[in-house]
Amino acid sequence: MARTDGADGFDPAVLEEAVSRTAEAGQFSGTVRVTRGGEPLLTRAFGSASRRWSVPNTPDTRFRVASVAKAFTAVAVLQLVERGRIRLDDALVDHVGGHMPRLDPRVTVLHALTMTSGIGDWFEEGGENGEEEWAALTASHPLYLLRGNADYVPLFADKKPHFPPGERHLYNGAGYILLGLLLETVTGRSFEDTVTDEVFTPAGMNTAGFVALDELGPGVAEGYLTAADGPTPYRTNHYATTPRAAADGGSTCSAADLTSFARALRHGRLLDEETTRLALTPQVAEREEKVRGYRWMYGFGLTHLLDDEGNTVRWGHTGEEDGVSARLYHYPRHDMDVAVLANVSWSAGDMGWAVHDAIVGT
Repeated sequence: MARTDGADGFDPAVLEEAVSRTAEAGQFSGTVRVTRGGEPLLTRAFGSASRRWSVPNTPDTRFRVASVAKAFTAVAVLQLVERGRIRLDDALVDHVGGHMPRLDPRVTVLHALTMTSGIGDWFEEGGENGEEEWAALTASHPLYLLRGNADYVPLFADKKPHFPPGERHLYNGAGYILLGLLLETVTGRSFEDTVTDEVFTPAGMNTAGFVALDELGPGVAEGYLTAADGPTPYRTNHYATTPRAAADGGSTCSAADLTSFARALRHGRLLDEETTRLALTPQVAEREEKVRGYRWMYGFGLTHLLDDEGNTVRWGHTGEEDGVSARLYHYPRHDMDVAVLANVSWSAGDMGWAVHDAIVGT
């Protein structure tokens, strides 16, 4: 029988088998990296970084990470809080009024971080007719024009709020767009430069960056959508998603970059002890009901899964956009970090849950 590794019952052989089985069953294209105590436990690559040129994915391939990058924005904002340059209870309009002067003054920095602001989103995720609504948005607002945080503001500035600030959680990218603009206003620097210098560099994220779809970033996987019709089963995402990263997601990382970030965050290399504790504390329920037996809560750019005793089983974030699928998870009990990066739409989810079940048990 396969051996177990430690008192927590984790079995490395089960993990290896789960990753291989899931990759084969779903024709997974991407990389999977699992570390324990900062040491690599499993690193696998599958599929092609470029189907056009028959370039395989490798453990070092870089991928867009979509909304996983909200965690980077949250850390950069908390650094300003830690340094006394802003406060969590500041009215957000005080920092972004030049971009959105009619923003409800009751909306605070904390509301934007925890997605409890209630403001309308630049694209309302989770709707019943998501594909049709996305098609309508892209027809009226060409995606190639969305190249900086300020470009998104006209898409939500005049929308009616969903509920009063602080009433509840509702997933919201617009709040993170405004946090990116806050970073630019307060620091006097670009969002990209701030995150690179204050998050990527101290976290040891050596290959992380902001590579646009129309730029020739070295070692970057092309993103693919499965086509409903056409001469090939795939098409690239160049006309299907935003060309550049923004504060609500889209930076480019390797799997090692992501696991380095998770480790740097919890070990105090990005924030001081008190702020690190705050950054890793769940703040608000994402939903009323349990999913897969867990309570789901949101914090500062991180989703937390809690067991019946209120212990955090996992924290991290997911990322999805056309041609991009990503997962970053940390398991406190096991001291394990998981990065799943894929360059085919909606393909990291099954792999993420397969790894999850192998770590904590089904």
